Amino acid sequence: SGLTPDAVVLVVTVRALKAHSGRFEIKPGRPLPEEILAEDPQAVAEGCVNLEKHIENVRTFGVPCVVAINRFNTDHPSELDVIREQALDAGAAAVAESEVWAKGGAGGEALAEAVVQVAAGPKEFRFLYPLDAPIEEKIRTIATRMYGAGDVEFTKKARKLIEQFTELGWGNLPICMAKTHLSLSHDPSLKGRPKGFTLPVRDVRPAIGAGFLYP
Repeated sequence: SGLTPDAVVLVVTVRALKAHSGRFEIKPGRPLPEEILAEDPQAVAEGCVNLEKHIENVRTFGVPCVVAINRFNTDHPSELDVIREQALDAGAAAVAESEVWAKGGAGGEALAEAVVQVAAGPKEFRFLYPLDAPIEEKIRTIATRMYGAGDVEFTKKARKLIEQFTELGWGNLPICMAKTHLSLSHDPSLKGRPKGFTLPVRDVRPAIGAGFLYP
C-alpha cells in the first residue's frame, strides 16, 4: 500500500541452501555436482544460516516476510521440513511451497494465500538509515547491518565521487548497492553468513532519473 511494502517474499531452493553450506564445489557454467541432489537435510540446515540472515534483514525494516520454497522433483521431504522449521524459528511469518513451474497457477495458490494473509497483518515500516544521512554513512550502514561486514574500504575514486555527488545536492538520495548475488558479501566464494569482512567500494554511480546512487 502506498510506497511501502506490506510483506516481502523470500524465494529459496533446496539446492541453493545446500550450496550455502559450503560443502559442495559449484562453478558457474558447469553442471551441479551429483551429490548436491542426494538427500542431505544436514547440508540444508547448515545453509539455512544464509536464509536466517535474509529474514533478519527483512524484519529490520519492520515488515513481515514469507519464505517461498521453489520446490522441485529432486527435493526430499526431510529437506523441506528443515527449511520450514528454521525459517519459522528465524522469524518468518509464513512458509509456503511453490510449484508454478510444474503446475502453473495452481502451483502457486498456497503461496498466494500465505502472502495475502501475512500482508493483511500488522507491520511498521521503517527505513534502515535517515534519508539525510551522508552517502558514506548510508553505504557503511548497509554493509555492516545487512551484509555483516566489519568495515568498508573506499577507493580514492569512490571518495571523490561521493564528495562530488554531495556538492551536487544528491547526498539525500537512497543507496542501491551493486554487488554479487552469490554471497551476502562482495566475494562469491564466501557462502552461508560471512562476518567481519571488509567490503571494498571502488565506484559510485548516479541513477538520477530512478532516484538513487549505486556503489
